[in-house]
Amino acid sequence: MQTKLTQLLNIKHPIIQAPMFLVSNVAMVTEAMKAGIAGCIPALNYRTLEELKTAAQELKAAKVEGGAFGFNLIVNKSNLKYKEQLRVLCEEGCDFIITSLGSPEETINAAHKVGIKVFCDVTDLHFGEKVQRLGADAAIAVNNEAGGHRGDLSPEELTRLLSDTLTIPVISAGGVGHKADIDKMLSYGAEGVSVGSPFIASVEAGVTDDYKQACVDYGAKDIVMTQRISGTPCTVINTPYVQKIGTKETWLESVLNRNKKLKKWVKMIRFGIGMRATEKAATQATYKTVWVAGPSIEHTKAVLPVKDIIYKLTNN
Repeated sequence: MQTKLTQLLNIKHPIIQAPMFLVSNVAMVTEAMKAGIAGCIPALNYRTLEELKTAAQELKAAKVEGGAFGFNLIVNKSNLKYKEQLRVLCEEGCDFIITSLGSPEETINAAHKVGIKVFCDVTDLHFGEKVQRLGADAAIAVNNEAGGHRGDLSPEELTRLLSDTLTIPVISAGGVGHKADIDKMLSYGAEGVSVGSPFIASVEAGVTDDYKQACVDYGAKDIVMTQRISGTPCTVINTPYVQKIGTKETWLESVLNRNKKLKKWVKMIRFGIGMRATEKAATQATYKTVWVAGPSIEHTKAVLPVKDIIYKLTNN
């Protein structure tokens, strides 16, 4: 199926394997490219710039015709590594960069100079129009069925709103678990989809077997929103541990968040604590199971190789 996304990235299928914190890795993206889609990894999955550089080099070596690879950059002030990560990606090269949580202007300008395309996460029309003015190559419409940090609008409402107004391609993110969902998003006006949660339960994913199996055992009804990870609502699997600690901010955080001077620091502290807990749950055996996922795990019935997951997305 040819769309503006397949033409932009020279891929066979209009699918991006979404960047997932702690989950995405070189092995997953390599298999994605072999199967004819694009794959993306958060730059923050690498603790050092040298590791990020090595990953980019490995993916360049693994790239095949019909596949593409990119990296996700958090472009706001909370990511102290952002500017150096951008520099490394521009030096090493990749097919695209996905920006999140901030103004993409600097990234767009730097990436375009070296031929890298930039796609920007947006959750509403205001930001969609803004990134278009800044020169983004596509807008990723993060809807209310996305895993992790999500938008407020439904897949249909957000996709139609953006595709009817913007001239750049719209990529729908959230709510895709099988081929029928992709067809639905394209019917709303999307030029492609970004798919994350179904790939958590992949053989190649860099997380524990317990996390993968949880995506098989739990379903859409088990996904809840929590403020206990980053201070911003985030979707997680409603494990017994999540039920125990609750999903709302503490009374102290609530009080401090009302203070404009302290709010930023409270969120930074909460983000740090939450990310450490998420990393332990994803990579170690622990009773503190905070597993990030979206409702599209409803269609995950087994832990499979990436190539088989893509086959299901493109053929069933």
